[in-house]
Amino acid sequence: MFSKILIANRGEIACRVIRTAKKMGIATVAVYSDADQRALHVREADEAVRVGPAAANQSYLVIDNIINACKETGAEAVHPGYGFLSENPAFARALRDAGIAFIGPNIKAIEAMGDKIESKRFADAAGVNTVPGYLGEIQLAEDAVGIADEIGYPVMIKASAGGGGKGMRIAHSRDEVKEGFELARAEAKASFGDERVFIEKFIVNPRHIEIQVLGDKHGHVIYLGERECSIQRRNQKVVEEAPSPFLDEATRKAMGEQAVALSKAVDYESAGTVEFIVDQDRNFYFLEMNTRLQVEHPVTELITGVDLVEQMIRVAAGEPLALAQEDVVLNGWAIESRVYAEDPYRNFMPSTGRLVRYRPPVEGTNDDGFVIRNDTGVFEGGEISIYYDPMIAKLCTWAPTRDQATEHMSQALDAFYIDGIQHNIPFVAAIMRHPRWQSGSLTTGFIAEEFPDGFQGAVPDAKTTLRMAAVATFLDHVENERKREISGQLRGLPVEFSRERTVQIGEEWHSFFVDDDDEGDTIFLRSRSGGLDIELTGEWQPGQAVWRGAIDGLPMTVQVRRVINGYRLFHGGIDVVTRVFTAREAQLAKLMPKKLPPDTSRMLICPMPGLVVSIAVEVGDEVKVGQAVCVVEAMKMQNVLRAERDASVKAINASPGATLSVGDVIMEFE
Repeated sequence: MFSKILIANRGEIACRVIRTAKKMGIATVAVYSDADQRALHVREADEAVRVGPAAANQSYLVIDNIINACKETGAEAVHPGYGFLSENPAFARALRDAGIAFIGPNIKAIEAMGDKIESKRFADAAGVNTVPGYLGEIQLAEDAVGIADEIGYPVMIKASAGGGGKGMRIAHSRDEVKEGFELARAEAKASFGDERVFIEKFIVNPRHIEIQVLGDKHGHVIYLGERECSIQRRNQKVVEEAPSPFLDEATRKAMGEQAVALSKAVDYESAGTVEFIVDQDRNFYFLEMNTRLQVEHPVTELITGVDLVEQMIRVAAGEPLALAQEDVVLNGWAIESRVYAEDPYRNFMPSTGRLVRYRPPVEGTNDDGFVIRNDTGVFEGGEISIYYDPMIAKLCTWAPTRDQATEHMSQALDAFYIDGIQHNIPFVAAIMRHPRWQSGSLTTGFIAEEFPDGFQGAVPDAKTTLRMAAVATFLDHVENERKREISGQLRGLPVEFSRERTVQIGEEWHSFFVDDDDEGDTIFLRSRSGGLDIELTGEWQPGQAVWRGAIDGLPMTVQVRRVINGYRLFHGGIDVVTRVFTAREAQLAKLMPKKLPPDTSRMLICPMPGLVVSIAVEVGDEVKVGQAVCVVEAMKMQNVLRAERDASVKAINASPGATLSVGDVIMEFE
């Protein structure tokens, strides 16, 4: 067994590998760029070596720098994580030539399966069902249009060396093929240094289901069930679960056996994933094979009890698998929510900056045996950079059933408190409470179909609004009780003043009279507006980020942020501002005029920090609504900004190559 390994990656996956290595008694070496000098993976490793400037192509992607770090520290093996060099055969070959073990598959498998075009040719020759498409190299947009016409719309344009949703576009027309082809090539080159793309038929209403495989150097390969990854946005997975709510045992077995057969055909060793598209009749088609550890591997670990990173290390050291196929048992249900630094209220634009507060839910097993696991590479006070993937954490829950795992995830997301940057927790929390998710009726079009106009926050029903108003009253009551104990504040005031409250949420007003017990952790609210009595039980102290309690016996978790005259509350994807008044204050507040936001309708505002790639118009040009006017790159994604109205370009305030911040005016219209 190895005594020291180097992790050629960063962020949460580097921390994940370090955790298992320490459990196995193996020393670890981290590598870092200038942007990651204070990163969590650097802190957690036994040693750390700088490998270059912030840009990945000058640091984490430089093979010689990684090799030199191994030689400098005496690392005997390298775990590549995912992304970066994980599926790069040149990297595996360089390690081999330097006498350093690669904790991953052999070069033959990487070359056969790592290239999307070659893997489809290989799978087709091996008798594996593949999606119809054109596997040759495409040079010109005009050629791409002709191929798409032959295949039939819609089509998927994909980077040959891609992964993680980078360099992928769906096109429903010839114009969309032209635009998507160029954008996919640009993203592919920026992310992988390889601009080749191919085109295949896009199957309508598909489910994305993948099989986890595990092989050793002795010809033994098994599969560890499946993961459903259908909840995707821009071809980037957002929520994954294991097992799939759609597969029956016969389909699971057929897919698993086909994945194993394909793996054996390339002498596969280590952990890998065979991805399939599954139609509504459970027909499945080979999509690609990822010759590395997947981002979503924790859900497989939670339902099988197998530490995939440990198995990868043992396989690389030459050990045979200790598991046979009959030993693999799927137990319970696991869900993973990817927490990203992006603003769901602004079309999921990337968000960068400092994590002023970072308070994830407590990991571990609760009294019911339910599990919370949070794989992360950040910490409170750390910074989310523009240079890398926007992932903050992977929050996972396990429970005996899917419904229980979903409810456990909902509660965990409600308790996941982040300030300083924008994040997608409200969006993922809304998915967990969506009827279609809860029924398991999923396709890869779920997000586009259920949120066609983007995400504006979950809309509370009347009952939930009343519950949020009750929580705000509870919080205000606790703070007022504290004030009474400090220098006699509020002492001597009439009961009607100290116990009567009116809560404003949007245009709604809710009035309560508060009656508490002697312990102070339960209050009874008599609703003046609805004529209802509400019982709240909970523990909260002023300044705490989360209120946990129950309303009329039903558990509830709510994030709390202080605002003027009230609280901003978050629960289940619902993000509301509550204002808490006395009866007299409420009368006066209703008379206050509303402040209107500034008019920015004649400006193109940069929605994210990023780099201007191109400007498609000039001053004086007439633009139509929906016309592409600018491309901004952020976190390796090319974002097309479009005109929101018919107008004439009055001024252009940015040029290609410029670095912009959120709110910068790119151009003005008239």
